[in-house]
Amino acid sequence: MTSSSSLLSEDQFLCSVCLDVFTDPVSTPCGHSFCVTCLNEHWNSTQHCQCPLCKEQFNTRPELKINTILREVVDHFKKKGDLVKPGEVSCDVCTGEKLKAVKSCLDCGLSYCETHLEPHKIKAKLKKHKLMDPVENLEDYICQKHDRPLELFCRDDQTCVCQFCTEGDHKTHNTVPLEEENEERKSQLGKTQTEVQHMIQDKLKKIKEIKHSVELSKTNTERQIADSVKVFSSLIGCIERSRAELIGLMKEKQKAAERQAEGLIKELEQEITELKRRDTELEQLSHSEDHLHLLQVYPKMSRLPHTTHSTDISIDPHLRVDSLRKTLEQLEKKFPNEKEKVPAILLKCILFYSVDVTLDPDTAHPKLILSDDGKQVEHGNTRQNFPDNPERFDRCPCVLGKEGFSSGRFYYEVEVRGKTAWDLGVARESINRKGKITLSPEDGHWTIYLRNGDEYEALADPDVLLSLRQKPQTVGVFVDYEEGLVSFYDVEASSHIYSFTAQSFTEKLYPYFSPCNNDEGKNSAPLVISTLKYYSHSRLLK
Repeated sequence: MTSSSSLLSEDQFLCSVCLDVFTDPVSTPCGHSFCVTCLNEHWNSTQHCQCPLCKEQFNTRPELKINTILREVVDHFKKKGDLVKPGEVSCDVCTGEKLKAVKSCLDCGLSYCETHLEPHKIKAKLKKHKLMDPVENLEDYICQKHDRPLELFCRDDQTCVCQFCTEGDHKTHNTVPLEEENEERKSQLGKTQTEVQHMIQDKLKKIKEIKHSVELSKTNTERQIADSVKVFSSLIGCIERSRAELIGLMKEKQKAAERQAEGLIKELEQEITELKRRDTELEQLSHSEDHLHLLQVYPKMSRLPHTTHSTDISIDPHLRVDSLRKTLEQLEKKFPNEKEKVPAILLKCILFYSVDVTLDPDTAHPKLILSDDGKQVEHGNTRQNFPDNPERFDRCPCVLGKEGFSSGRFYYEVEVRGKTAWDLGVARESINRKGKITLSPEDGHWTIYLRNGDEYEALADPDVLLSLRQKPQTVGVFVDYEEGLVSFYDVEASSHIYSFTAQSFTEKLYPYFSPCNNDEGKNSAPLVISTLKYYSHSRLLK
């Protein structure tokens, strides 16, 4: 059977004037109850004697008497409200029903409710006792050897001690008050908290970048679909199926990218939730007056939470070019009239893999002159006094890019305007750099060259003579590492020059450049690496 006390709530014992639990309750003739002080003050402040709640007016001011029964019920209710609940510390002095403790005394080794704490407030001797917020494990705050409060911290032994300990085993040790050590540890925890907050910001930034990448991927996909449609729309019957398959594949890859992004975002948000939880714990700990508890949990709380993801994760915002390339190359064979359109579309796709290439001065032949920004190289005839380090070419006028690539795809463009000879391509990291060099895939080079102003060859072992309709002014170099592909394009003509296919790359690849000899000024123009960031964007919009 449910007890009557369990049916009562605090709202039933609230004075409608002060909105607090009744103190010395009295009742009006209309049956409403108020604190005696609240009702008297209300009547003293008004000309009319009426009930503050129902507004019933009384001809004469009623004589107020304390409702003793209601007061006992209220007192009992207040006492019930102070009963110890699960998770709270109980008073060690209470008998029968235990009230919750409001303070723990380190000198007494006991926890007290409000009533039993009263002597500590009025007796001079007890006023000197050290009180703290109530804790369940009070014995952990007292020295087991001397039965005294743990008030000091030994920095030599990294442990809490009492005053008597400093006269014994810790006499010569560096001891400080718990408060002092606590402040220093809080400062260190503050630094940890700052790092946690930075981690949160990094994760949020990464989420923003992923979302931006998805949007960019979506825009790029739509643009590539539009370009593909231009080609397919001019073809007949048999091309319709190929167009539908290609668009479907592109959309599926976009959906896969979005699914991957959603998964990463969900994981990052989970990590952020964990980091915020740690941040809240650190914030609470930084304000804690429980010095011993702080020092006990400090080793755990000072370590940064483990997260699965580092801040270098990313979503490729660009559609893979290989499916489109293969489809268009098949169409190129089937439909000769569309052949000239294929390289232009491929170049637009390839532009998404543009990288920032700069020349590595540590690899440059001593006669080569590099610009300060590492974007131009020319032959200077005079040998410069450079250290002969292992990376430097000592006989052939060559130089490598600083950036190497061991996976994925990359694309860069080189202006060759005004030159009568040059070499361009990529080379593996372990190529020979001393003495005579053979340019061939077998020796780690995938290059094409110009000689005598109009002779173009691909150094493919055997070499392939290239017949070009016009002289390229800017050459684009595209590499698909996993596909084993190195392709060269005439950028202005949007035409394909040559491709090394089905190659096997096992080392890091570096962009390879040679402006060749000056030839008494006839070949003095530099090779210039194009800056593609804005340039490629404007071309994509065409």
